[in-house]
Amino acid sequence: MPRTSFGKTRSQETPYATYASRDGWVWKVLKTYKHSEAEKTDPHARWFVAATSPLMHNGSYELGDTYRSDVVAYGKLIDADLDWYAEYGGEKARA
Repeated sequence: MPRTSFGKTRSQETPYATYASRDGWVWKVLKTYKHSEAEKTDPHARWFVAATSPLMHNGSYELGDTYRSDVVAYGKLIDADLDWYAEYGGEKARA
């Protein structure tokens, strides 16, 4: 299985992908630890993200690892690199 294409940490200003929920949560994916195929079989696969919520002061972000499954269950992909769309799917991958 290939290594992840998203293993180099990015800044908050240039995330690989951004997910958002209807209730104000936003996750900016800055790094993944496994290839997307390996993540499918690992319920504990994690991503390094910058996250915010309605509870954060002035819309600030916190950095840390979170479960991939939580991000994709509660968030919707709203923006990403073309490589991310190609590997994880989404509207721009079909264009």
